[in-house]
Formats: sequence, C-alpha cells, structure tokens
Amino acid sequence: MIDYIHWNIDPEIFKILGISIRYYGVLFVGGLILCIYILNWIFKNESIPLVNLEKLSVYGIIGIFAGARLVHCLFYEPSYYFSHPLEIILPIQPTAGGRYKFSGFQGLASHGGTLGLIIALIIYAKKTKESIIKTIDLLAIVAGIGACFIRLANLMNSEIIGTPTNVPWAFIFVRVDNLPRHPAQLYEAISYLLIFGLMFYLYKTRRESLKNGFFFGLVITLIFAARFFIEFVKENQVGFEDGMTFNMGQILSLPYLVAGIGFIIYGLIKTKMNTQRPT
Repeated sequence: MIDYIHWNIDPEIFKILGISIRYYGVLFVGGLILCIYILNWIFKNESIPLVNLEKLSVYGIIGIFAGARLVHCLFYEPSYYFSHPLEIILPIQPTAGGRYKFSGFQGLASHGGTLGLIIALIIYAKKTKESIIKTIDLLAIVAGIGACFIRLANLMNSEIIGTPTNVPWAFIFVRVDNLPRHPAQLYEAISYLLIFGLMFYLYKTRRESLKNGFFFGLVITLIFAARFFIEFVKENQVGFEDGMTFNMGQILSLPYLVAGIGFIIYGLIKTKMNTQRPT
C-alpha cells in the first residue's frame, strides 16, 4: 500500500488582536522582499540609482496586487463579487449575524498580477525616465522566485489542488477530501524556481548579448508554458470551467505566450542589429 503524504497544515499561524496571520501572507510578502533584495544587487550591477528601486517596488507591489485581485474577481467569480463589491477591495466577509469578519483576500490571479505589474512599469518608466524595456528585462530575472513563493503559499492554504492520482508522491489534502492528488502547487513552485535559476544564470553569463526585452519574453514564455501544461493536472477553480476544453487559466495564458515569443524574437533581432551597427 502506498503511504501518500497527508497534508493538513493550518493556514493560520497565529492571531494578533483578532487579525489572522497566515502562511499565505507571510510567503507572499517574503517572496516580494527576496525579489527586491536580488534586484538591489542587479540595480547596483547596472549602475541604476537605488532610489529608482524604491519607486519600482512601490508601484510594482500595488500593480501586482491590484491586477491579481481584479482579474480573479472579474474572470473567476464575477457573479459573487458583483453582488459583494466591497469584498473586492477589502479583506472582509459577511457573517451569519449580519456583521463582517476579517477573512484576508480570497483569490489572486497570477495573470492579473502580471498585467498589473506591466501597467505599473509603464508608470514607473514615465516617472523615472528609465527605459521600460530594460526595466522589464531586469524584473524578469526575479519573476520566477516571486511566483515560486506564491505557489508555496497556495500549498499552505491547501488550494489550487491537483486532480486525483495514484503516483507515489501524491498529497492527500485532508482539509479538502481524502483523495490522493497531484501536488500541483509544488509542480508549479519547482518549475518557477528552475526558471529563476535559468534566468539568473543567463543574466550572469550572457548579459551583453541578451537585451532589448529578451529576458522578459523568455520568462513570460516559460512561466505561462509551465502554467498551461500543469493546468491539465489541476482541479478547475470554478464550476463553469468543467465543460471547457481548456480552463480559464489556460485561456488567459495564451496571450502571454504569444507576447513572450514576440519579445524573444524582437530582443534577439534588435540586439543583433545594434551589434552590427557601425560606431
């Protein structure tokens, strides 16, 4: 008999003055802090003023969170949030007694986070006069590690679970049911960590020959390709996806894949043209 991994972690670490401190929030913030720490080294290496990193961090955090929240509410659970619009922007839910309780934000979509970050970058570029292409290339280096932490946060919440399976490494998410399932969150987290390793290696070894949006295109393509294929072993997040050939996560991944491939091609061509141009 296979002894599957029984996963029954309490998402709440502890409470402070009635406010729940959860693994999700700690890992989400921890991932952002690690990204900023690595970007601090990259900005120094690129001779970019660190004050710009402070601005980028503020714009980026707001953009990621706002985009991730809005896309989840509008694409995954529109009927609920149209009826409860206050919960889109506030971490509360109504109780049976007609009051509200602190619940945290139940739902963040990675596709929206990416879109929100892109919008934030446009604002950052206008404010600082920094090249937006260069900036998204630098952010691409750390994108994988941030995405990895988010999927680990999903694991701690026992959410975004995989489909039933009998593989030896299957998880039984006790808070959901007693079925052995693919640990889809771990599949994504490991994929994103490997993508980060590749991006950092290429930055360290090929920075002079890989520019002009190549890094951004590559990370977008790899992340959303991984997301697209791993979706096949994930349970659908909402009921309306059950009759679809491709679920919402896969459909929303396609524009990013097209854009990513476009940036890779553009970056290679642009860099080649620049190196061949006489000085």
